[in-house]
Amino acid sequence: MINWIWMGMLVIGFVFAAVNGNIDSVTKAAFDGAQTGVTVSFGLISILVFWLGMMRLTEEAGLLKKVAKLLSPVVRFLFPDVPKDHPAMGYILSNMSANLFGLGNAATPMGIKAMQELQKLNPDKETATPAMCTLLALNTASITLIPTTLIAIRLNYDSANPSEIVGTTLLATAIATAAAIAADRWYRFRTFDKAKPPGAGAGLSTDAKG
Repeated sequence: MINWIWMGMLVIGFVFAAVNGNIDSVTKAAFDGAQTGVTVSFGLISILVFWLGMMRLTEEAGLLKKVAKLLSPVVRFLFPDVPKDHPAMGYILSNMSANLFGLGNAATPMGIKAMQELQKLNPDKETATPAMCTLLALNTASITLIPTTLIAIRLNYDSANPSEIVGTTLLATAIATAAAIAADRWYRFRTFDKAKPPGAGAGLSTDAKG
């Protein structure tokens, strides 16, 4: 679907440019955009390699395991329907740890693997489970301690103080994560409440009176 949306936008842009006689400007913009994309990508490589190397060092030193252990109670609370020792838990912890350090490129494959493992627990393969929705929400709004990728982009464009966004990014992602968790809990409660058999609440209140 995304491919068709982008294709539609490109076709519409070219059609309007041709009608208005600006096809040369569109061609120039396309080449300039491609050049900028390559330049930015090369600028990001060194920063990402550095931080991925740091992640590997922290993994070898056992720090990543300590972070994962610290996050374990939180993950069990957020994913109560996933068995404690299931492989999905490990991938979820790795995804969250990478997102904490702003390493979206490292977090994405872990998130995909976590989704694949959660799909194995899914009784209805055509519908996402609550755990899958929770993971998607957390991965999208993940709290970030160090926005590595953004700092790399700012460095690439000669920012005077590329790390000044750390505080605001931390605050923004913390609020986004809190909102995502609140929405997830509300929808989970709503779904659980709808799944209750009719009259279940009345039966409990009658027993309590008796």
